[in-house]
Amino acid sequence: MHRFRQAVSNVMANVATIQHAGRLHNEKSPEDDPEKEEKYEYSRAEFLQLSSEEVTIATDIVIRPIMVPRDLSKLPWYCGYAEVVNAGKSKRNEDQAAARHMVISHKDREKTLDTSPGNGIQKKELDQIPFTYFGIFDGHAGCGVSVMASRVLHDKILSKLESVYDLLASSSVEQRQFTRSGDQRPNKWPFSEKEVSVESLIVGAFESAFVEMDEQVRKEKLEYHIPGGCTVLVAVFILGKLYVANAGDSRAIICRGYDIIPMSTDFTPTTERQRLQQVASCNPHFLGNEFSHLEFQKRVQRKDLGKKLMYRDQNMTGWAYKEVTEADLKFPLIYGEGKKARVLATIGVTRGFGDHELKVHSTDIYIKPFLTPVPEVKVFNLFDKELTESDVLIMASDGLWDVLSNERVAEVVNEVLDSFPPDDYKKYASAAQELVMAARGVLRINGWRTLKENKQGSGDDITVFVIPLNKHYGLDRQSSLTESNDASPMSS
Repeated sequence: MHRFRQAVSNVMANVATIQHAGRLHNEKSPEDDPEKEEKYEYSRAEFLQLSSEEVTIATDIVIRPIMVPRDLSKLPWYCGYAEVVNAGKSKRNEDQAAARHMVISHKDREKTLDTSPGNGIQKKELDQIPFTYFGIFDGHAGCGVSVMASRVLHDKILSKLESVYDLLASSSVEQRQFTRSGDQRPNKWPFSEKEVSVESLIVGAFESAFVEMDEQVRKEKLEYHIPGGCTVLVAVFILGKLYVANAGDSRAIICRGYDIIPMSTDFTPTTERQRLQQVASCNPHFLGNEFSHLEFQKRVQRKDLGKKLMYRDQNMTGWAYKEVTEADLKFPLIYGEGKKARVLATIGVTRGFGDHELKVHSTDIYIKPFLTPVPEVKVFNLFDKELTESDVLIMASDGLWDVLSNERVAEVVNEVLDSFPPDDYKKYASAAQELVMAARGVLRINGWRTLKENKQGSGDDITVFVIPLNKHYGLDRQSSLTESNDASPMSS
């Protein structure tokens, strides 16, 4: 026990030099050459249209060029996108991104539409429900899982939405609740079927798709080389609403001028303390004999035995006194604060895909039981207020938010949008680029420094979407999907 505590203490003493996702000495580098075949070849987002030479340039951790799409029509609604590689944390940019127009239909019909404005959704067929998808996948300990998720998750979500197609297609904007048709239960059933809203069907599609995606990662890791894990941030515009599903510490906000609407929660060991403690309390064997699920106000030492210290467990948001016992000398389940907080002294994220093989340093204790792929889904009704070209959704990996506050992001975006004439679609691309520049900064003698504040810039991978909200019109308030044969819920 003493040797383990000493080893972990040594690791945590240098935690500032450990990558934020928690790579430790027992994890293989993504550049290792395992015997397993690599199923998903590394590349950048498809809409960037980078050649192999340009992919190499994009991963230059010294120059750190800001990459933007050369053809904005490859992105839905000419939205803004920009990315930059880290400053040496890893050899590659472990962030990945995806964006596309799609349709929900019978499975024997075409599923994916051309994302270019000229060939996009021109006419809504009676049996199709269009939606627009954006995703950011922040990889850690390798880019294998983030690459895989960027290429697979949208199909998982589509499949889940297709499974409830009949219910979605038969609903109107006003008709928010319904029960399943064709009830075949015996008459002796003691209660009526619960009503289910359209919104809950779509939320459920996200939740089940995320869990299924993580299970596919687990299975494919057994056969293929898919290193690491990733956090996940997805936005879908469908049926007049915006759904944002987040599993990790990337972030999404809506900016309506300088008014900010948070659309996600940053999931970290600190914000998820009670959930993690609950898992540990119900499954003490997950901790081996090395960790305690209790949190104390200070690091407990042997000299504290018999004394009363402030603590809290999974049931507490406040603090109380507890007499310290021998069991309390174990290493805490969550160690550190803020960005340095780690679960089992190993990893700094608590939600996402992958990490199935990750263990605590020098032990057989797996981390995965404490990590979950289940997202939090937040919904914004696009019909609630009149939307303008300046109302945007900002999605970004934590490399942006580590340096810029929500208010600073809104300031940068509004300055850029106000500098363009109305209807100039290039403004969203410019806003995304300016956000990455503001977070990365410029290289000076003392490292990367932000331009305005001259403080330390982000050394992490940064990925940003700037998405106009007013391009998704959804269904007309007075029309159902089956009645509106010519209305288009999307506009390029």
